[in-house]
Amino acid sequence: MSNSDPKNRPKHGPWLPAPESSPLPPSSWAKRTGFRPKFSGETNASDSGQISLPTKPREQPDNQPDLEDGRGRAAATKTAITPSPAAVNGTETAVPTENKIIRSHWSIWVPALPFDVRFIDSHSTRHSSCNGGSYEDTSKVVSTVLFISGVTTLLHASFGSRLPLIQGPSFVFLAPALAIINSSEFQGLNGNSFKHIMKKLQGAIIIASTFQALLGYSGLMSVVSRLINPVVVAPTIAAVGLSFYSYGFPMVGTCLEIGVVQILLVIIFSLYLRKISVFGHRVFLIYAVPLGLAITWAAAFLLTEAGAYSYKGCDPNIPASNIISDHCRKHVSRMKHCRVDTSHALKSSPWFRFPYPLQWGTPVFEWKMALVMCVVSIIASVDSVGSYHASSLLVASRPPTRGVLSRGIGLEGLSSVLAGLWGTGTGSTTLTENVHTIAVTKMGSRRAVEIGACVLILLSLVGKVGGFIASIPEVMVAALLCFMWAMLAALGLSNLRYSEAGSSRNIIIVGLSLFFSLSVPAYFQQYGISPNSNVSVPSYFQPYIVASHGPFRSKYGGLNYFLNTLLSLNMVIAFLVAVILDNTVPGSRQERGVYIWSETEAARREPAVTKDYELPFRVGRIFRWVKWVGL
Repeated sequence: MSNSDPKNRPKHGPWLPAPESSPLPPSSWAKRTGFRPKFSGETNASDSGQISLPTKPREQPDNQPDLEDGRGRAAATKTAITPSPAAVNGTETAVPTENKIIRSHWSIWVPALPFDVRFIDSHSTRHSSCNGGSYEDTSKVVSTVLFISGVTTLLHASFGSRLPLIQGPSFVFLAPALAIINSSEFQGLNGNSFKHIMKKLQGAIIIASTFQALLGYSGLMSVVSRLINPVVVAPTIAAVGLSFYSYGFPMVGTCLEIGVVQILLVIIFSLYLRKISVFGHRVFLIYAVPLGLAITWAAAFLLTEAGAYSYKGCDPNIPASNIISDHCRKHVSRMKHCRVDTSHALKSSPWFRFPYPLQWGTPVFEWKMALVMCVVSIIASVDSVGSYHASSLLVASRPPTRGVLSRGIGLEGLSSVLAGLWGTGTGSTTLTENVHTIAVTKMGSRRAVEIGACVLILLSLVGKVGGFIASIPEVMVAALLCFMWAMLAALGLSNLRYSEAGSSRNIIIVGLSLFFSLSVPAYFQQYGISPNSNVSVPSYFQPYIVASHGPFRSKYGGLNYFLNTLLSLNMVIAFLVAVILDNTVPGSRQERGVYIWSETEAARREPAVTKDYELPFRVGRIFRWVKWVGL
């Protein structure tokens, strides 16, 4: 019993003791943090709790997954020592587990990207009350987003952080985009207000993206990242998901028999049937979202064709304000939201379309909108910091250096500039949902993500694909987003597993951040519509017109717009409260869960880390003299 001797008993604590024989840090970030990848199953609840690390195991050949193709680096090695989830007397025993090859499939694309695109499309271009976009405009936006997502994903996987992360339209940019769309200056526009609004959005996104690129490539992100830790990331990202609750189920309620059934199907597939395997794949867990959509869409199509939503003498294409018959007015909601033949996006879309820059016209730059987007780009960077850290742990790699972190944020800024030039209506950033999909599919291959990006680019050239996505009934989009936003809120809070989640300090900070992120914007949003206003705006858009009627009413209209809009955004309030409290309230590094990034010199001495993060085609030589954006 060597552990019975107090002198030989290992010390308790969440960090590994210093290496005894080698001056290099452990080669596997996963081993260092206690993460136990189960490539044949899913992570237990214990794996997502507070991190408890094992004592130093006996030396084993390094058999980490290869980011390039998903294969193990040491092909001849059959087993690897991984920590057991059960801790005994503060330590964990190492048990051998079979190291299976991570499969390089593309299932990661299914739950993450298309529905981000579809929501932005439906709220930026679909409603005539917002900006009057036609069905053809809707299809164009979707195709453009698919194209930009594919291009930016390739750029990020090659010249950004080089982690297997998907780039796309994030929900982080949605709230400020809705605030701009619903500004009072756009309410009285006649004719095609869509292009005018898109040009304003493009200008704001381009300026904010340039700011984000400078933040990354100048090295300032290395300084800012010292203020960003799990206690800051968790409530900030959770607030993004919670901020759209007013849209979710109220829109589902417009056609309960379709929306509720779809929500239940996704829940059943992702939770109750998650362990059922078909040909070695957990089909119901991986494809819960598209399966739920396909089944519900098919049922709605059959009901529509059977005449379940056809009412004698009623036309679903007539605006509700023009309906005179009480019988038709009673069923107008079911006709418009339950039927699947009310959208003409698929019919109006051409077979081939090449998205090109400035397709909506020359961007219009306004400083008040640009400043709002600049603040939001910082929130997007906070989101990416958490995604980089979590994904590097999931793929069993060392965490990136601060230089790689800055490089990734800088490239995300350049990617958003492309999104602004092409006119997607939103910026481009790392999709947080991607991290969850990596954990579910156990797919950590950069090559699979690159192939998927190429597929997206090809699909964007087929106009009918954009039209097909744009034709998804809105009630189905809302039902899927109820699940997606719930996942986003949970993924944000899951960052607390890197800190001491039970600490009273952290509980108070996170609680205050989340509460004020909902309560403070509610104060500002109550000024959204004046009592005698006749503006016809859907109820779920009313919180986003606060800029014109907010409590800040100085003689400077631009300043009023900036402050009223900014302080009505849930994620901004959550970030401000969390970052101030976490960096001023005393707490140890262990308690705060301070993110640990690899040291540049130590990383360069490890061939495996160099292979993961070094830029290809000898491009890294260009950045070697700039330490803050290199390996």
